[in-house]
Amino acid sequence: MEALCRFGPLAGRILLGLIFILEGFGKITGFHSTVGYIDAHGLPMPQIAAIIAIVVELGGGIMIAIGWKARWAAAALFIFILVASVVFHAFWAVPPEQVRLHNIMFMKNIAIMGGMLYLMVHGSGPMSVDKKP
Repeated sequence: MEALCRFGPLAGRILLGLIFILEGFGKITGFHSTVGYIDAHGLPMPQIAAIIAIVVELGGGIMIAIGWKARWAAAALFIFILVASVVFHAFWAVPPEQVRLHNIMFMKNIAIMGGMLYLMVHGSGPMSVDKKP
């Protein structure tokens, strides 16, 4: 139990941060596709939006994984996920054949937001750059 209390928060942060680190890198390597996807959803200034997404996802994911200013990173990612969920996974506004997929993606984002709330409240744990419980 002691090992779980010591290493559990680190493992949890790495798992939470990993999706954002990978997605951030994916947006860099597929920048033009990312811009096109954002533009297709009608957002203004898609290039700027793509850069913001990269900074928030990659920066926030790394910050959470290493436990540096993790509460702030979790708050930023919480807001980012909320906006992205409504804009890109609006299951209530897609064709019937896409509802299930977008509902799953939306609910996945809701679960990740729960993890971000937990991190905002409880901090990054003992094995972190900040070393705050």
